[in-house]
Amino acid sequence: MEVIKTKVSAKGGSASGGKNRKLKLELKQKKIPHWLDENHPNYSRWKRARNLYLEKGEVVENVLTQYTKLVNLRILDIGCGNGGTSLVLSKENFVVSLEIDLLKLKVQNTESKRLINADAIKMPFKNSSFDIIILQDVIEHVLKPGKLINSCAKLLKENGILYLSTPNRISLLNLISDPHWGLPLLSLFNRNIIRKYFLRFFRKKDINRKDIAQLFSLNQIGNLLQDNFRLNLNTRNVVAQLLNGKEGIVWSNFHLFLIRLLNSLKMKRVFLNLSNDKFGIINKYLTPTFYIVAQKQK
Repeated sequence: MEVIKTKVSAKGGSASGGKNRKLKLELKQKKIPHWLDENHPNYSRWKRARNLYLEKGEVVENVLTQYTKLVNLRILDIGCGNGGTSLVLSKENFVVSLEIDLLKLKVQNTESKRLINADAIKMPFKNSSFDIIILQDVIEHVLKPGKLINSCAKLLKENGILYLSTPNRISLLNLISDPHWGLPLLSLFNRNIIRKYFLRFFRKKDINRKDIAQLFSLNQIGNLLQDNFRLNLNTRNVVAQLLNGKEGIVWSNFHLFLIRLLNSLKMKRVFLNLSNDKFGIINKYLTPTFYIVAQKQK
């Protein structure tokens, strides 16, 4: 696979310490991005996600090992963010981390992986380049999700795997508290309505963002994938990991509260028994986030 060189000058190291100090100096001369703005209502949640970035990768790794041996594979992590998943998977694989936000790439550990600063809709790779592609909490932020899915299908090798996680538009839990905004019912609306009627009046700083989330139902995700992939849900696996302490994948404070409440009430086993991987009521209307392994079809 021919990979173009990243715009980031990277020599390895952790996502903390010197890199963060250097980043803060750079930001003094530039406009602070929303995810580093301490006055933003979501700042504490973004900060928590950065601090637990490796846990997200460990959950993805656990799910993927149920489908394939994670050794000597070529993996593309689209919208890699802080790079936790890329770092975990790069232990025994070649990982390409693709991110449109250059600042997020600058704080990543680059050991055993390549950094690419590019748009997910215009990826600079040859067809059949990867064994696995990761789309972790990305598809809901993309303006042309169908085009992205088709691109992923082309970039995957025969029998390749697409790992996709995304919030459930019509989950009862997300209707009570939208995972991005923390308010009721917003998960139902498309980004244009959210921008026009919510951001305009309550979050003016976010109104020009291009990555406003627009969520999908399970049926909508199925329609996106059906032409190129065979879809497998992994709800039960992830629920088990969550109840055993892997909270790094949880974005919503409301969801965190519920998980900790269930544990405190000793209801872990009951909740785990209710969870399943079927395309039925539980996953359509209750499961807050889909964790999907989609295998490429011929």
